[in-house]
Amino acid sequence: MIFSEFLNQNGQNPIELMSTMKVMLTLMVLSLAPAILIMMTSFTRIVVVLGFVRQALGSQQMPPNHLMVGLSFFLTFFVMAPTIKEISRDAIDPYLGNQITQTAAYEKAEAPLRNFMFAQTREKDLGLFLSLSKEVKPRMKSEVPTYVLIPAFVISELKTAFQMGFMLFLPFLVLDLIISSVLMAMGMMMLPPSVISLPFKLLLFVLVDGWDLIIGSLIKSFG
Repeated sequence: MIFSEFLNQNGQNPIELMSTMKVMLTLMVLSLAPAILIMMTSFTRIVVVLGFVRQALGSQQMPPNHLMVGLSFFLTFFVMAPTIKEISRDAIDPYLGNQITQTAAYEKAEAPLRNFMFAQTREKDLGLFLSLSKEVKPRMKSEVPTYVLIPAFVISELKTAFQMGFMLFLPFLVLDLIISSVLMAMGMMMLPPSVISLPFKLLLFVLVDGWDLIIGSLIKSFG
């Protein structure tokens, strides 16, 4: 009663207040969208691996940062397309059509993302955050809190990305060692090996169709 009288005195009613709160909640979700995209999708693995590619080549700022991030975004949308379609079909479209409530839409949208993260998360990493959170050991995946699943998923993605980065560095490292040995044998120790090895790295990368191999391996790693 007191709350209703306060609203009436200020020229607002509960319906208007709820509409205002929905708008504020929508704006909050939009502001968190970048963090959601980075932490709950394939973006982390993709952008880290592409960063390792540039470092392994030793090409400094080529390709430039904005190009690498842009490519990572589009690859993320490609990988997450089935999940996005499921969220749109089961949560967004019914909510916009006033068929389900906002709470139900949130639960239906969360489920596909959780399934994707569970598929990419190692049990060891999940167990680590379950023990740190001091939660009761869940019997089913549905009992795992989302706030525990997200950091476990991010750690697993970083581990996978670093493993792929290590495999990327190996052939270029061998090439660096060969160039360094040749320069030392020729007595050209003052010449930086990177100056000579960079063109050979680029040639090797082009000859083996490096972008196709890397992008193909990245996409298949989420299968």
